[in-house]
Amino acid sequence: MNNIESPAAESRNSLLDRMKGFFSTESAPGVLLFIAAVLAMVVANSSLAAGYRGFLDIPIVFSAGSFVIAKPLLLWVNDGLMALFFLLVGLELKRELLEGELSDIRQALFPVAAAIGGIAGPALIYAGMNAGDEIAMRGWAIPAATDIAFALGVIALLGDRIPRGLKVFLLTVAIVDDVGAIIIIALFYSTTPPVITLVVAGAALAVLVLMNRTGVRYISPYLLVGLVLWVAVLKSGVHATLAGVLLALTIPLRDEGGGKTSLSRQLEHDLHVPVVFAVLPLFAFANAGVSFEGMSLQDFGHSITLGIAVGLFLGKQLGVMSVAVLLIALRLARLPQGATWASFYGIAVITGIGFTMSLFIGGLAFKENAAELAVDERVGILLGSAVSAIIGYLVLRFATSGKTAVVEKSHDPAW
Repeated sequence: MNNIESPAAESRNSLLDRMKGFFSTESAPGVLLFIAAVLAMVVANSSLAAGYRGFLDIPIVFSAGSFVIAKPLLLWVNDGLMALFFLLVGLELKRELLEGELSDIRQALFPVAAAIGGIAGPALIYAGMNAGDEIAMRGWAIPAATDIAFALGVIALLGDRIPRGLKVFLLTVAIVDDVGAIIIIALFYSTTPPVITLVVAGAALAVLVLMNRTGVRYISPYLLVGLVLWVAVLKSGVHATLAGVLLALTIPLRDEGGGKTSLSRQLEHDLHVPVVFAVLPLFAFANAGVSFEGMSLQDFGHSITLGIAVGLFLGKQLGVMSVAVLLIALRLARLPQGATWASFYGIAVITGIGFTMSLFIGGLAFKENAAELAVDERVGILLGSAVSAIIGYLVLRFATSGKTAVVEKSHDPAW
């Protein structure tokens, strides 16, 4: 038998090899998010715009007797699928708090304090630019968070020139930003829940904690009770994605006997591919479809647009850098190993990429006042994130020109 493959078969195998190679790179998640966002904007400004809006408005209904959940496809993506993203973030957060970069208070002080500065800086800039406008002020938290996938995707383009210490710093800042965003959503963008939904949610959470404490080591019971928790939180008016974080915190992290991986680590590993390569790009496609029809230069100069864009680009870097300079001047911290002030500044600029969480918070902030807004808040998000990505990349490229960092193998399975 002749085992020589045909040219067509060789071409298919070569294409598959290239695709596998791409999806295994650190930059792949960020590239996919970028493609999804650009595709959404192209479709929203083409002859397919009506079909795009109709697709997102498709009603999906689940009912059992008198119990009904009826939402358009867009909200199933934002309230349902994004709960998986928050579950992954929660699993990652728990691991970091108990075993990772955040487990040592002295080691965690620098990135945690810098992240807090990076939350406060954009919020203050946005508030200053929109003071006196009650509706606009609801968007104060939009520029506060860093997009993990996009940020790591940008620095991955520079390869081994970025020291691992800077990557760990950026990852930790992004995680703390996500925690801050979760707290902000719970405190400022949720309605007062009915008592019955609180009771059901509290009971579900208690059952999850009890399963953890009694040594339940099967994932299906956690997911089933977690589904009840998600429905209760959804019906409560508190944003349903918070159920993903609460569920994550109850799933056991300790490795099981016999060399078996813990439920938390296994679930984190299993969620990585579908969340990063499906859920987040779908979220980007569903939420980034900004229509530029009838838009003028004045819209780009609106206080909401500028507040978000300037908050992301200037507010994030100013907040991170000011805290870093203060802590280092007081000798309470030092630059990450292998970093210079120039490369550290580049990372501070990169934290201004707020794509996913900014879109998410923007949808919550203005969902009740969308008809009253003179502008689309997504323009500011896209503008600020794009400028931060481009300038941050250029600064890092210049700061690390001709250098190759000593790179250790990352033990982080999620990003």
